[in-house]
Amino acid sequence: MDWIQAADEAVLLFIQEYIRVDVLNGFWKAVTFLADKGWFWLGVSFLLLFFKRTRAAGAASLVSIAICFCITNLVLKGCVARPRPDAVMDAIVPLIRTPRDYSFPSGHTTVSFAGALVCYRMLPRRYGIPALVLAGLIGFSRLYLGVHFPSDVLGGFLVALAGSGVSVKVLAGKADVQ
Repeated sequence: MDWIQAADEAVLLFIQEYIRVDVLNGFWKAVTFLADKGWFWLGVSFLLLFFKRTRAAGAASLVSIAICFCITNLVLKGCVARPRPDAVMDAIVPLIRTPRDYSFPSGHTTVSFAGALVCYRMLPRRYGIPALVLAGLIGFSRLYLGVHFPSDVLGGFLVALAGSGVSVKVLAGKADVQ
């Protein structure tokens, strides 16, 4: 596990030193805001419920988000109990207030991919691909802002991959799952 921590720290320091640019800080804060409390992805999911052609995707997305929330926030964060980067790395300067909960896995990344992967699997690619890109940007924003380690983001993605897969299998039924 020491090599994972060392790699995580090296990536965060690289981002902070070579990728952060003051003019982009506001952009990355806005991107991360889209996943605060899951509001954006919950809103998209509820919106999809209003239309017959997208209703199954909306339901699957809500179930995916619920499954992933439970796994991430009720199980993994407490079991792993990983501190945030600024708690273990003096050199890391977070650009937003550090959340009080544990770091692993990233809840922002989890909720984003929980919704986006359902969109990708159940909607036309012209909607699914932008959803995945946005989820990826949100995951990266957590690194850029200095509040998560790369393995936290990867963990969130993997939880969402599993949770979205289950929800799509269970709820897609006869829907056109791509």
